[in-house]
Amino acid sequence: MPAMAQRRRYWLMKSEPDVFSIADLEGVEREPWDGVRNYQARNYMRDEMAVGDLILFYHSNAKPPGVAGVARVASAAYPDPSAFDPDSKYADPKSDPDDPRWWLIDVEFVEAFAEIVSLDALKAEADRGLEGMLVVRRGQRLSVQPVEKQHFVRVLEMAGAKTRVR
Repeated sequence: MPAMAQRRRYWLMKSEPDVFSIADLEGVEREPWDGVRNYQARNYMRDEMAVGDLILFYHSNAKPPGVAGVARVASAAYPDPSAFDPDSKYADPKSDPDDPRWWLIDVEFVEAFAEIVSLDALKAEADRGLEGMLVVRRGQRLSVQPVEKQHFVRVLEMAGAKTRVR
């Protein structure tokens, strides 16, 4: 019996734009998503993300915070080398190269939106198409989170994005 094709999944990943923005990703085209130090976010990257999955690139700690574009998962998960670098702000002396604690994926640029889809705009849509989307829930601070396909499509519509989801 042939193996079933893995279905594409959708994600939202947060980055502070003064640290790494959608424009920065566009400039380098592909970048490791390092420094994640939350176990649930790490587990999503390590265990659930697959090459080809699409990502809403979210600018956090910005005015306004919101979705700035689209990226794609470009690699399988691999150990985050910043955990082993004593000079890195993400160093973790308890992470062993033979049994790494922290993992990352590479992301690649897909599209920057003409205007950010603000968190306020996302919240305004919570009753009309974005109900249940994690990022609009009060107190939801996770930097890597799954997104339902219908929510992903709705955000693309709100942005007037070129990216299409089949």
